[in-house]
Amino acid sequence: MAHHRSAIKRTRQNEKRRLRNRGVKTRIKTASRNLARVEKEGNVEAMAGEWNRTKSVIDKAAQKGVVHKKTASRKKSRLARRLNRSAAV
Repeated sequence: MAHHRSAIKRTRQNEKRRLRNRGVKTRIKTASRNLARVEKEGNVEAMAGEWNRTKSVIDKAAQKGVVHKKTASRKKSRLARRLNRSAAV
């Protein structure tokens, strides 16, 4: 346990940020799962809508600094590749 006031405050801040970040990361995972579910159904229009929502969630997480912008780009790229493959079939 920290003894200095500044260290105690830092611990409180870190805990708040950890919880906030966890929520944002969970939203990314949920959006990706929803996209995969829609992809499995094969509805192209629904896939486009879900893709936009997922992309938005990932971009917002990168904007907030929860994930690195290159990580966000990589996630979007991989999801887009999957969608393009399934749409081509």
